[in-house]
Amino acid sequence: MNDQEKVTLKEASRADIAFVDDTLPTNADVPVTRIEFEDGVTATLAEAIEAGFEAVKAVPDLSVPGLSVPAQPAAAEGDEGEEAVNEAAEAVS
Repeated sequence: MNDQEKVTLKEASRADIAFVDDTLPTNADVPVTRIEFEDGVTATLAEAIEAGFEAVKAVPDLSVPGLSVPAQPAAAEGDEGEEAVNEAAEAVS
């Protein structure tokens, strides 16, 4: 990922973004850029994931080969936690 692509992605996102050079988990010979989105703006996990996907679409030839979602605190009664995780899983598949 070049510097212009990083600028474009940061401009397209509402989240704080960090870029880490890495390799493809299934093939260590393939270099990739891992992008970490830290989103404190969106109301639900599903919205945050969708916002991240939309930001990535702003950069031509950029794709999302994988998704890792850190553990979240248990949802309070009436919270959208489980629904958000289910929506996020559907968005990835």
